[in-house]
Amino acid sequence: MSPLSSGKKGSRHLFMGNEAIARGALEAGVRVVAGYPGTPASEIIENLAKIAKEGSRKLYVEWSVNEKVALEVASAASFAGLPTMAVMKQPGLNVAADYLLHLSGSGVRGPMVLVSADDPGALSSVNEGETRYYAKLMEIPLLEPGDFQEAKDMTTWAFKLSDTIKNVVLLRTVTRLSHASGTVVLGEIPENGSNAFFKHDGFILDPNEGAILSPPVEYKHTEQQRKLKIAEALFEDSPFNTYTGPEKPELLIITSSICSLYSKEAVSILGVRDRVGILKLGTTWPLPPKRLLKHLSSCDHIFIVEEVLPFLEDEVKILAAEHGKTLGAKFFYGKKEGYLPMVGEMNPDKVAAALSRILAMPQPGMDDVYKKRATEISFAGSPHREATFCPGCPHRASFWTLNTALSMDNRNGFVCGDIGCYSMAVLPAGFSTLKTLHAMGSGTGVASGFGKLGGFGMSQPVLSVCGDSTFFHSAIPPLVNAIHHHSNMTLVVLDNSGTAMTGFQPHPGLEKDAMGNVAEKIDIPEVCRALGAEVRVCDPFDVSESRQVLLDLMDRDGVKVLVLKQSCALSPEKKSLKKYTMSVDQSLCAGENCGCNRLCTRIFACPGLIWDKENNRSRIDEVVCAGCGVCSSICPKGAIMKKEAV
Repeated sequence: MSPLSSGKKGSRHLFMGNEAIARGALEAGVRVVAGYPGTPASEIIENLAKIAKEGSRKLYVEWSVNEKVALEVASAASFAGLPTMAVMKQPGLNVAADYLLHLSGSGVRGPMVLVSADDPGALSSVNEGETRYYAKLMEIPLLEPGDFQEAKDMTTWAFKLSDTIKNVVLLRTVTRLSHASGTVVLGEIPENGSNAFFKHDGFILDPNEGAILSPPVEYKHTEQQRKLKIAEALFEDSPFNTYTGPEKPELLIITSSICSLYSKEAVSILGVRDRVGILKLGTTWPLPPKRLLKHLSSCDHIFIVEEVLPFLEDEVKILAAEHGKTLGAKFFYGKKEGYLPMVGEMNPDKVAAALSRILAMPQPGMDDVYKKRATEISFAGSPHREATFCPGCPHRASFWTLNTALSMDNRNGFVCGDIGCYSMAVLPAGFSTLKTLHAMGSGTGVASGFGKLGGFGMSQPVLSVCGDSTFFHSAIPPLVNAIHHHSNMTLVVLDNSGTAMTGFQPHPGLEKDAMGNVAEKIDIPEVCRALGAEVRVCDPFDVSESRQVLLDLMDRDGVKVLVLKQSCALSPEKKSLKKYTMSVDQSLCAGENCGCNRLCTRIFACPGLIWDKENNRSRIDEVVCAGCGVCSSICPKGAIMKKEAV
């Protein structure tokens, strides 16, 4: 059994931040968890799904169709009195925001925690959006763990806070906390609680037994703000707000989340523990005013360290301005003053550099000679490699087909895209095929709009692409819109049989759910046909057929759907299988004398193809090659050979 579920109270375990959050939820007695896959949040639900059937624990875990639905599913359990949690990454919180605005107004019954994982630096995202502003907008409490122990303890406490105020509590984590690991001392997992029962027959405004609704606005909004005041009072004595340093520091650092560790390290590097105090806040909305004012009164110079936007900085400055008569003049150092960047991840070096400026000290770090030599060594012999699709990735074949079909069509057509592995098709890896790239499902929505511009003289073919998971997540509504309004467009569904970008989590197009149970499979082509679209299905590895079908569809009016179905090369069922053994006939390959401008290695550029400079020929890297066979169809000389793998 996993230590996540079997670890005893008081035992110590090395947990990833996301595992610590999952354990904290178990120690709070969570019964229902729902979410949508998204790095860096995915492992929370993945770990809980693995143990959902262990022992006598009653735990239901779900990968929902999107984040809004996940929040709705989790809230239903709360309405029935159960402890529940919804999990997503920050862009997913945008999707869930509509319902969250209503839910925060209606309140909850069973304790409910919403975990949102931010990605400063956009390490696995197309933006580095902020969770924290939602707490202020929705008027719900915000908690931010600063280390791995807090990730567990604060999650458990978040459930207790929610139960106290009867509203959602927002827990924000970030990539470096979610995906790093640390030692965690475990608490106790309680026995199963009461059964689910939804009380709904009481007076309409009875929060415990009446209907659950966000209106009437004046009453509900007043009640919502009252709950927030209760949270504020509790935050004053929260053990997650800590101070270390001298009683009267020369400089006060106010920080939160993983930045508290960066701040501690920077202070240590500079050796200024006797000059600098650190106020680490775990409860960042609403701020605990009395505790903050106490520390602000002890120091005139305040340095605020956070990522990404100056949320904490703004709120501290507002509080200081409101109490200016008693506090006096304060000097702030932060993002708005240019001491820290407004974008990207924070780290100890950035904090130490800013501290050096503030304290007028020499900046720590490598001398220029050492830095230059280290750079030279680190890059010596390292081959330059662009971001690319994996060997055998069906997306490479799909975008080759899209790109060549549009070139052959010769009407300057284009493809609208969205979020997934296939987003790389905006780069040379996908032959620069995508021409718009925004939120999940937005490619189809944007294409729907382009497809109505024929009346304004637009004659270009309009295409969109989405993955199979994205199709269910957010592409169906814009597809309905396009069909209803007779838009001229072609949707290409890149069906690689899983949510491949985040770890092959199941979606409604597959026959299993998050816990491994048999689930009803929703057929994408049949859904599209039922909506009224003309639908074709092809294997993207069959380049010639896929291209011809696409050319035919682009010549037709209305909404057309082409499903290019082929499993991801890294999927568990396909990872160890090779359909073909590939080779290059050296007598046929003309190398740079071919006239193709090294189409195979320079343009198609699968990592399984290698350019042999000494022999002026292409060859196959047998270790890397996935055996998909697509490259054999792109060589004009027919030099790339394939044969059935044994």
